[in-house]
Amino acid sequence: MQNLYEIIVIAYKTTTILLDGKRVRLQVWDTSGQGRFCTIIRSYSRGAQGVLLVYDITSKWSFDGIDRWVKEVEEHAPGVPKVLVGNRLHLAFKRQVCQREAELYAAKNRMAFFEVSPLCNFNIRESFSELSRMALHRNGLERLWRSNKVLSLQELCCRAIVPRTTVYGIEQLPLPPPIKSHLKSYAMTSYTARYVAGTLLRPSTASHKKPKLIVPTDASRSSCTGRNSCSIS
Repeated sequence: MQNLYEIIVIAYKTTTILLDGKRVRLQVWDTSGQGRFCTIIRSYSRGAQGVLLVYDITSKWSFDGIDRWVKEVEEHAPGVPKVLVGNRLHLAFKRQVCQREAELYAAKNRMAFFEVSPLCNFNIRESFSELSRMALHRNGLERLWRSNKVLSLQELCCRAIVPRTTVYGIEQLPLPPPIKSHLKSYAMTSYTARYVAGTLLRPSTASHKKPKLIVPTDASRSSCTGRNSCSIS
C-alpha cells in the first residue's frame, strides 16, 4: 500500500504554452527527485522528449545530486534535450550554489540553464519554452512552429508600406529617420529578391532557334505551284 501511495503522489500535469505563435501541449511528470522513484524515472525517461533537472540554489547538496540524475537520463534516454533549472531564486540571499558554477556545469553537459522563482513567476515559462524548442529541433519538427511565427509590428508595417510606394517615396513619408532607413533597406531587399526571381524564371531565348525560310532551289522549282509551296520550319 505504501508503494502504491508513493507512485500516486508523483505529480502529473498537462499544460499548453504559446511558442512563437503556435500552441504546444506539454505533459509534465514530476518525480520530486527522490531516490525511491528511481525505477519509475527510468521507465518514463525512455519515452521523454525533454528533461528538466531542478536543484535548490539554497542547497549545495541538491546541486551535487544532479550528477546522479544526469547519468540516469543519459543511460536510459541518451541525447534527450536537458535544461538545468536553479529553483527558489527569490531566496538568493541564502544562495549556496554560485550561478557561474551552475552555468559552467550546464555548458559542460550540453544543457540550457535557467534560474527560476515560482513565487515571482520568473523564468518559468521561458524554461519550458526553451526545452520545447530543443525537443522540436531534435525531432525535426522545428519547421512546423517556425511557419506560424508571429511577425513583429515593424515587419507588418514594412509589408504594408513598401508595396505601395518606391524607395524614393519613402523619404517623403512623415516618419522618424531610423524607421525610414529600415523601410528603405527592406524595400531594396524586396526589390532585389523580386528581380533575381524574375531573372531566374525568365525563359532563355538561347535555346529557341529562329525560323528558317526555305526557298526552293532551281531543281525543285518545277514542282512549286506558287508561293504557298514554300514552307517555314
